[in-house]
Amino acid sequence: MLFQLLAKNFGLKVNGEAFLALSKSIDFSIVRKVRDNEHQFMALLFGQAGFLAEELQEAYHLTLQKEYAYLQHKYALQPLSKQQFSFFRMRPNNFPTLRIAQLVSLYHLHQNLFSKLMQVSKIEDFYSLIAVSVSSFWQNHYTFETISKKSTKRLSKSFIDLLIINTIIPLKFVYEKNRGGGNEVEMVSVLNQLKPEKNSIISKFETLQIASKSAFDTQSLLELKNNYCAPKRCLECAIGNAILSKK
Repeated sequence: MLFQLLAKNFGLKVNGEAFLALSKSIDFSIVRKVRDNEHQFMALLFGQAGFLAEELQEAYHLTLQKEYAYLQHKYALQPLSKQQFSFFRMRPNNFPTLRIAQLVSLYHLHQNLFSKLMQVSKIEDFYSLIAVSVSSFWQNHYTFETISKKSTKRLSKSFIDLLIINTIIPLKFVYEKNRGGGNEVEMVSVLNQLKPEKNSIISKFETLQIASKSAFDTQSLLELKNNYCAPKRCLECAIGNAILSKK
């Protein structure tokens, strides 16, 4: 579940469904077997995403291609088409190729990622755990074809915030509840330490002079919009009732 949720959110809004499909195309038992070997793991995800199907005269691409051919035969894998992944009007830092490389680095570095995430509760611990950099090839590439200025391409603080909000806190909440525990105050505290999200829905609330001080506030507004405003459940909403009673 963690692997699939992380993958979906690594893809953000544009590539989220494609990344989710990628994660679902691989049984997690295979991920467990190959993640110790970063090169194999890289070949597995890029091969399944369809990025190794084309013929490129690039040494690194060729080695991944050869490795994936072995994995594909061994595990009877069916790859996706790379056409499912979009690069259109995206900043290089959000290119699906780079996000796949970062996801590989995260799971390669932390062999027991789920356990570690469930154990930590301080915001700084989440940052130190997730702020991984990419392998050497991707430090000067955003795609297989073009060379870029060398950098570690670490996951940014703002991107990690999105992972905490949309993946880690919800999963941690459900996990602890199912175990008969759960510290809601602790989780709300984490959300209150994160900056408010920026998106079209929050912007519309701001035009109504409804300000958000933290991610906890923006998550509340998103919940309100999606579950009450959009389905027109005004009569079930305290805010809606208050507005209607003034008319």
